[in-house]
Amino acid sequence: MSITVTDLTPTARAGEILTPDALAFVEALHERFAERVPVLLEERRARQAGLAERPVLDFLPETRSVREGTWKVPAPPQALADRRVEITGPASPAKMAINALNSGAKVWLADLEDASTPTWHNVIDAITNLADAARGTLAHTSPDGREYRLRDDAPLAVVVARPRGWHLPEVHVRVNGAPAVGALVDFGLHVFHTADLLAPQGAGPFYYLPKMESHREARLWHEVFAFAESHLGIPAGTIRATMLIETITAAYEMDEMLYELGEHAVGLNAGRWDYLFSIIKNFRDSGAAFELPDRAQVAMTAPFMRAYTELLVQTCHKRGAFAMGGMAAVIPNRRDPEATASALQQVRDDKTREAGDGFDGSWVAHPDLVPVCREVFDDVLGDRPNQIDRLRPDVEVAAADLIDIRSLQGTATLDGLRTNLYVSVAYTAVWLSGNGAVQIHGLMEDAATAEISRSQVWQQLRNRTRLDSGEEVTAELVGRLLDEELDRLRGEVDAEPFERYYAPAAELIREIVLSSEYVDFLTLPAYELLTSGERA
Repeated sequence: MSITVTDLTPTARAGEILTPDALAFVEALHERFAERVPVLLEERRARQAGLAERPVLDFLPETRSVREGTWKVPAPPQALADRRVEITGPASPAKMAINALNSGAKVWLADLEDASTPTWHNVIDAITNLADAARGTLAHTSPDGREYRLRDDAPLAVVVARPRGWHLPEVHVRVNGAPAVGALVDFGLHVFHTADLLAPQGAGPFYYLPKMESHREARLWHEVFAFAESHLGIPAGTIRATMLIETITAAYEMDEMLYELGEHAVGLNAGRWDYLFSIIKNFRDSGAAFELPDRAQVAMTAPFMRAYTELLVQTCHKRGAFAMGGMAAVIPNRRDPEATASALQQVRDDKTREAGDGFDGSWVAHPDLVPVCREVFDDVLGDRPNQIDRLRPDVEVAAADLIDIRSLQGTATLDGLRTNLYVSVAYTAVWLSGNGAVQIHGLMEDAATAEISRSQVWQQLRNRTRLDSGEEVTAELVGRLLDEELDRLRGEVDAEPFERYYAPAAELIREIVLSSEYVDFLTLPAYELLTSGERA
């Protein structure tokens, strides 16, 4: 095999990361595992095609023995025993990484996935920052002279890195002439540069694994981790990972995924926004019975969402694993006390429900929300680090409960359609500018919420949904509203970024929502647009 990098200097310190030994390790990962990735992705497509013909999911009969077994995952490492509040955010730029580490959260999900635009600069800068964090040397001086340093008066958040999902390529790294697997690049560079620093401290390396759809995908990660441990000379089982259950198919294989990840498994997370996206995506051809109302009307108290989260808690605790709650997307506005009070109350209500249901901790997207989440879980946990011992024998979830969309009360509205188009364009534009997480109208939007928005428009067009106003969703209506929302954005941003990012984003969204063929991931054509701009 051979590995090449098209740009060895995307950042000033890229030479510290893209060393010959590090690239040889990434090449070795590809030599052993890359060929299995397209096979797994084809399995996804085949399953979705089957759902188009028969929109029914069930627990797998062939893995019944796994579900009924009494096995457990290994006890969590001490560094991860208490995860009552986790903050999420990109690992680039350094300022954001330092703020997350200093936030008072127990864990920082250092995101190279949904909250990060995978420019080659961002990827390498993120790995550099995480390597510095492992050394305890991460620091930053802003152009105005303000200095950012890791605090020494309180514990720093434990780093749990999230690489890209299996579906995303990395075009700046080519193995045998083909684009590399983004997940293997992210993981490979991170573990190579941090394992010898973190493992002796019992501080990792730890990971969050996104977008998986089956236990076979978890098995692949297990084998990748085992190879890395052997290659890098760290004890077997040192690498521990939490898997996001953010696809509807994975919800039927939670036991199996923990089992297949084996000694590397430490927990599951309820990735609520991608989960809704996955429901739309998998049942997009199944008619109005699987159509969701406006996103704002889909609460976590909906019966099918309750089934999903309660099954996750029960499954995790039965196996001795962490059950981690979902994202609090609302963002406090420090200049608007009333809006801030409302945001904090929404977060408090959300986290109170999760802690009461048995979750061991939860996510926030902003440092100001850390104290709220911590306070709620403190009230439930007290001095205990977690509540894994709460087994939830009262939970009974049937296969049909997880896809009981009909039980959801709500409507599709013209305002909801407008919002979907606005968010899709606004988020994609900011993503193309290099920022993967953006505040829009008081909510932290990332790739998951953009995916819901554009997918819902596509589904409503296909179903010719009748809005509560009486209007039918047609290509003409969507085109008109998209033009109006683009004009609105034109008035909100300066001319240069509008032409550079917003206009191309709008054309991309127009193309994919009006297409007769569904695009599996918005970030795939967006990545092509992004990287073509990098090469221009």
